[in-house]
Amino acid sequence: MHRKIPLSVQVRRFVFIFFGAVLVSIGLELFLVPNNIIDGGIIGISIILSYITNIPIGTFTFFLNLPFLIVGYKQIGKSFALYTLFGVAILSLTVNLLHGLPTVTKEPILATVFGGIILGVGVGLIIRNGGSLDGTEIVAILFNKKFPFSVGEVVMFFNIFILGSAGFVFGWDRAMYSLITYFIAFKMIDLTIEGFEESKAVWIISDKSGEIGETLLARLGRGVTYLHGEGGYSGEGKKVLFTVITRLELAKLKSIVEDIDPNAFLAIGNIHETKGGQFKKKAIH
Repeated sequence: MHRKIPLSVQVRRFVFIFFGAVLVSIGLELFLVPNNIIDGGIIGISIILSYITNIPIGTFTFFLNLPFLIVGYKQIGKSFALYTLFGVAILSLTVNLLHGLPTVTKEPILATVFGGIILGVGVGLIIRNGGSLDGTEIVAILFNKKFPFSVGEVVMFFNIFILGSAGFVFGWDRAMYSLITYFIAFKMIDLTIEGFEESKAVWIISDKSGEIGETLLARLGRGVTYLHGEGGYSGEGKKVLFTVITRLELAKLKSIVEDIDPNAFLAIGNIHETKGGQFKKKAIH
């Protein structure tokens, strides 16, 4: 039985998807499209077809996405389909409304960078809140179930074909600008989804784990968890200390461990999200 999503959460998601779609429209119509620079996926196809036929981009974006939503409805779920349909509808409408407004810059490299940033943040907001703007991702999910290709590989294949097509339509310099835009947008999507405050998970194996744990609590204000392990070679019991810190605290943690036990083993990994527990810093008096 699926847990019903609270109304307040659903409203918040629709609001963020709305703003995300508006941002994508701004990135397209005020930066990229006037400079003949495209993005990947259905949006890129829509820009090319609009240029050839003079039919508005929003019209292509909406109707090209519809078949993928219908085909993938059972695969992706009702909520995802609804959020995606809403995002695509807002994008299609706002792109058409903004069409014809003066471009912010006619300098291709500025349009590429800032258009890619705005586009990536917009798409990231939509994905973070359970939707999508690109039917090729749905196709990739369906392909992944039947063929030995990952979702990322299928999406990349589509985008190489689409960005390559831009070279024949707009010229190869614009295709290269488009590739840069795609890369910038891809990075901004990750940054928007994962957040700016990347945390670090740290595992410490030391004969002085207790002293290290007390010092981390006293000097960093971070709680620690002790895990019980066993050396694979020696068979000896080992106490493994686990904690989560911010990126800025990593150097201080290393210094603390080095001072107490220079032979301690440290394993450090990136964490993009933490929830629950006692991750908040404890007050140090």
